[in-house]
Amino acid sequence: MTRFTTSDGVSLYYKDWGTGRPVLFSHGWPLSADMWDSQMLHLAENGFRAIAFDRRGFGRSDQPWQGYDYDRLADDIAELIDHLDLRDVVLVGFSMGGGDVTRYIARHGSERVGKLALLGAVTPQFMKTAGHPVGPEKSVFDGIRAGLRADRAQFLKDFSSVFYGVNHGAAVSDGVLDQTLQIALQASLKATIDCVTSFSETDFHPDMAKIDVPTLVIHGDDDQVVPLEATGSLAAKMIANATLTVYEGAPHGFVVTHDARLKADLLAFVS
Repeated sequence: MTRFTTSDGVSLYYKDWGTGRPVLFSHGWPLSADMWDSQMLHLAENGFRAIAFDRRGFGRSDQPWQGYDYDRLADDIAELIDHLDLRDVVLVGFSMGGGDVTRYIARHGSERVGKLALLGAVTPQFMKTAGHPVGPEKSVFDGIRAGLRADRAQFLKDFSSVFYGVNHGAAVSDGVLDQTLQIALQASLKATIDCVTSFSETDFHPDMAKIDVPTLVIHGDDDQVVPLEATGSLAAKMIANATLTVYEGAPHGFVVTHDARLKADLLAFVS
């Protein structure tokens, strides 16, 4: 397995497929790099270098007790980019992963970045606050943390129905649902809980103004997890040189349900 060690001693796993312009994928919660396999294969077969890593605490990476704030997660990306000496990289972040690629640009600049794609991302802010009067209430995230502590396996199994829109009629195979649960249960329980706090409470509004590369925002208009109106729609308005693409009827997990469309859109964007 391909690994590198961060400056605070955490071993992170990553995949590195193909050759050409690099495209770096940051996964959603509570998944791993494996969520990107279909998109990575498509890009690698079409002349690009597709790279995806397991966030600290998730997948095959180490499970430290600390380091689940977005500053540290962005620094992990910076160190991976430096380790691989990536230049003109396209950053692709899904859901929680949209936050760490955004924070990477805010903290480390865009010297090595050519483009940015935010897919169902939590930016500019997820949770409803006085300054962000849209989005889920804090009680929703309190319930998620309580559910994880009480019975993580059952909670995550039930969550997949909303994630993929199965409860709204989306057709998703049992294999996908089984794999999603298997991937999610690889993660540290501590990381899984801590990241709920990070992705719900972090305010990315100041980061938006620092994004100075062409940006593609893709969001489903039937996203029951990260509502379009509270995140993607606002992010596209706040980022200079951003394009918003709305997938009609798509759930949060459109990486699976709208796989063919997403592969085509990503290939066109990175080309």
